[in-house]
Amino acid sequence: MIVLLDRACTLREKTDVVRLLEQEGYRVSVAPLGEETIVGILGEAAAGLEDRLARLPGVRRVDRDVPPYALVSRALHPEATTIRVGDVTIGAAEVVVIAGPCSVESEDQILTIARSVARSGARLLRGGAFKPRTSPYGFQGLGEEGLRLLAAARDATGLPVVTEVVSPEDVDLVASHADVLQIGARNMQNFRLLAACGRSARPVLLKRGIAATLDELLHAAEYVVTHGNPRVILCERGIRTFETATRNTLDVGAVPVLKARTHLPVLVDPSHAAGDRAWVAPLARAAVAAGADGLLVEVHHDPERARSDGRQSLTLPGFDELMAATRRVAAAVGRL
Repeated sequence: MIVLLDRACTLREKTDVVRLLEQEGYRVSVAPLGEETIVGILGEAAAGLEDRLARLPGVRRVDRDVPPYALVSRALHPEATTIRVGDVTIGAAEVVVIAGPCSVESEDQILTIARSVARSGARLLRGGAFKPRTSPYGFQGLGEEGLRLLAAARDATGLPVVTEVVSPEDVDLVASHADVLQIGARNMQNFRLLAACGRSARPVLLKRGIAATLDELLHAAEYVVTHGNPRVILCERGIRTFETATRNTLDVGAVPVLKARTHLPVLVDPSHAAGDRAWVAPLARAAVAAGADGLLVEVHHDPERARSDGRQSLTLPGFDELMAATRRVAAAVGRL
C-alpha cells in the first residue's frame, strides 16, 4: 500500500502519517515523487487502514495496488538509482563494462587480464575465487588466495573488483577483499545469503536464476534491500529454455521490463547467455541497444587453457573489438 501526500502537506502532517503507521507496527518507506511525497507501507495492511489514512490531513490518495517488492519498485522510488563503486557510477549515462576471467587461476593470469581489459576500457574487474560448479570435479576456485590475487590486481590497475560469494559465512571475508559482492544465478533464491549480503556495506550484483521470472528476481532483490542494503545491481544472464544452440537464451526483453518496474541498475552478462565467444559481441550490442546500464563479460588471455568457461571467454584482442563495437552502439542510442 502507498499513501500519496498532498503537495502542500506540512512536515507535521507527514510526521503524523508515519507515526500512526509505525505505532501500529508497520515498516515505512518515504520517497519523493516529483514535487509530491509517497509513504510506502511494507507488508500486508490490515482491514480499515486505508480508510483511516485517507481521512488524515495532508493525504491525497491511498493505493493498495502496488508491487509486493515495494522497496525496489519504481512505484515508491520513481527516480533511477545510481550506485557508486570507487570512481565508477553504475546506472548513470555511461555503459559500464565489467570484465575478467571466469576464475582466478594464478597471479600472472589475473594481472595479465586485468591490465589488458583496463587498457581496453573496462571499468571493473570480475573474477571468481569461489566457484559453484555443476560437476563436483570442476575447478572450484582458489578460495581466499583468489581473493588476495584479485585485491592485488585492483592495486595494480585501479579497477574495483566484483567477485562471487556462495555462502553466508563467507560474506565478511569476501567483502574484506572485494568492492562488489556477486550473488550467482544458482544462489538467487538462497535467502540466507541474500539476507547476509543485505547486512553488508558492499554493493550487491544479483544475477537472475536460470529459470527465474522477473518478479522472482525482484523479490530476491527485495530480500537484500529489506535487510538494510539498498545498493543492488540486477543482472540478466540468460535463462534456460528448450533452445540448445546457445548455452542459455538471453532475455533481451528483460532489460526494458526491469527498467520500467524497478529503479535499480540493470546489467547483462552476454557470456553466460552465449556459451560461445562467437555470439558474445552480438548479444552485448543488443543489450546496450535495449538500454542495459552495463555488461559483465568473461575474458581470458588463453581461453583454450582456461580452467573454467574457456569456450565463452573472449580473447584479449576480441574484448578490445567488443569495446569498440559497444561504444558505437552506445553512441547511437545516446549513451556514453
